[in-house]
Amino acid sequence: MEAPKVNPYLAVAIGVVAVSTSAILVKVSSAPAGVIAFYRLFFSVLIMLPVFLIKYVPELRLITKRDWVFTGIAGIFLAFHFILWFESLNYTSVASSTVLVTLQPIFAFIGAYLFFQERLSVKAIFSGVIAIAGSVIISWGDFKISGSALFGDFLALAACALVTVYLLFGQTVRKRMSLITYTFIVYSISSITLFFYVIAAGDSFYPYAASDWVYFILLALIPTLLGHTLFNWSLKWVSTSIISMAILFEPIGATVLAFYLLGETVVWTQVAGGLVVIAGITIFLVDERKMKLKKQAEINSISG
Repeated sequence: MEAPKVNPYLAVAIGVVAVSTSAILVKVSSAPAGVIAFYRLFFSVLIMLPVFLIKYVPELRLITKRDWVFTGIAGIFLAFHFILWFESLNYTSVASSTVLVTLQPIFAFIGAYLFFQERLSVKAIFSGVIAIAGSVIISWGDFKISGSALFGDFLALAACALVTVYLLFGQTVRKRMSLITYTFIVYSISSITLFFYVIAAGDSFYPYAASDWVYFILLALIPTLLGHTLFNWSLKWVSTSIISMAILFEPIGATVLAFYLLGETVVWTQVAGGLVVIAGITIFLVDERKMKLKKQAEINSISG
């Protein structure tokens, strides 16, 4: 394997910082959640368009009807994930919202068990219980602060569930499609979905302050294209488990940025609950990695 020009672990670290800016940029924008989500993905599609047209258009002929359906479903669920997550930031803090969205591996685990009959380990169940307990601590603290903060927590959890469906439908398609083509199609479908959502919601696409347009473009450039591109580039040299673990630092980065840039205070229930959630997901990801290695070893011993 060729040596990377940039340390992949440094790239992952930069990617974490990049995605940590997402909640901050949403929080400072004055536009409705659906509008922010639309422009985030719409500008991402526009930036990707030249590369897609030059190199990846022929791949469209190879996509099956089933893959089009699955990609379409993934795009729609991604759109509503953004709507609910961005809306949650209008009610609850950056700390609570970003921590609750990191419960995605647990939701994915439940989805894989229900729809793909994947095995459950005792440690995986234990880690899920720990992570859920952490979310209860956060929500309990937010309920004491205000009912609207608790409502924001529920929106964040719903957003987490939706992004899990997006990933479950997309994971099989992604194996048969290049990253650029898959991402371009999913973002395009999400943009179209959000376009009609904004119209149905009675929101306006313009006018907005000049600062809002800057935030829309930054959302497309930094967390969407830079952050996730660095993660995908790093996959050539580091495992998905390491990247999954690294993404757990997003709530920490987002909370620190919110503290210094937005002046958001952090209460003890958010710190305690956040640490419990991250601990639970860490145990889950480590166990998942061990199970995959064990399964691969069994396959190798049979084939050997």
